[in-house]
Amino acid sequence: MNIVDSLYKLWQSTGIANFVQPVDPNIINSFEQFLHQFGSPIMILVCLFLLWLGIKKQFEPLLLVPIAFGGLLSNIPVADIAGPHGFLGIIYEAGIHQGLFPLIIFMGVGAMTDFGPLIANPKTALLGGAAQFGIFGALLLALCVFGFTLPQSGAIGIIGGADGPTSIYVTTKLAPELLGAIAVAAYSYMALVPVIQPPIMKLLTTKEERMIEMTQLREVTKREKIVFPLVVLGLCIIFLPDACPLIGALTFGNLCKECGVVDRLSDTMQNALINIVTIFLGLSVGSKLSADQFLTLQTLFILILGILAFSFATAAGVLFAKFMNLFSKNKINPLIGSAGVSAVPMAARVSNKVGLEANPQNYLLMHAMGPNVAGVIGSAVAAGILLALCS
Repeated sequence: MNIVDSLYKLWQSTGIANFVQPVDPNIINSFEQFLHQFGSPIMILVCLFLLWLGIKKQFEPLLLVPIAFGGLLSNIPVADIAGPHGFLGIIYEAGIHQGLFPLIIFMGVGAMTDFGPLIANPKTALLGGAAQFGIFGALLLALCVFGFTLPQSGAIGIIGGADGPTSIYVTTKLAPELLGAIAVAAYSYMALVPVIQPPIMKLLTTKEERMIEMTQLREVTKREKIVFPLVVLGLCIIFLPDACPLIGALTFGNLCKECGVVDRLSDTMQNALINIVTIFLGLSVGSKLSADQFLTLQTLFILILGILAFSFATAAGVLFAKFMNLFSKNKINPLIGSAGVSAVPMAARVSNKVGLEANPQNYLLMHAMGPNVAGVIGSAVAAGILLALCS
């Protein structure tokens, strides 16, 4: 091999020579040809934009930053970092494909969650259930209007639960080819809760309804908090075993928190363990942000359906709270219905903020935490239903 051939081989191994792919004669559509040729640099710009959202705008930075950086790594030409034998590919196979990382995160969520407000006012569980209608509304739209398959529609619909780990868990089981788009949509819309929800809440309620003051919650005993996760798991075992992986992880983490005898385990789940897994989860999800999987018309449809699912869920919670008031002696402020999505505790804080705007003496945070934590359970139950329905 002469020096010219050696230099040419060296040039062919550089990123500059491989950023633009050669023309594919099998692709007739000029736009698709453009995406084929320039997909990697386009996706690198998309990932830089996601990094900007995470760092500058602080949109779910704990996951958006590693997801975006994983996307950068997966679009580096030649290196094949996201391939089956690459760094990200190995992490994805072990943690995402096998469903391990979302379950570990659910353990951490359980260890950080106080179900006291839900136990003190059990009827708010109905609001958490009502908010899950957004999931099934988006499923029907995806299936009947946008032409997705039933498993793909189920994976898209779960975005309406506003629960990132659940979205990832369901998508890997039903439609792994859509993981990148669904994960980005789920976490982006979770971060946009303070932007998306208030206009919907105000549109569906009157000022008088937003001013409703609720009575103080009763104190919940330690025994109730210990028994609660066991009861929830027991009901799940009886009625919906498909949801038991998620519900089991959630209730185990919560039991460790509330029983008071394994504080070291609870602390580990709340801090070190969930932080480590969040890093790996974000990077491995980012590995699916390659140009051939993300730059498609399907991705645009998923983003549209995701915002619709989230909006439907918010509206369903508010409207169901108004419906409950028709039969309730002690009125519920409909604003807490919007907290039925699983974005804990952001959705509850938004309910409280909008309530304070209408009535400066109206503190709804603890009341909104009831449907909010019910939404965590509700999204896991909805995931079990989708897995049973769409698998």
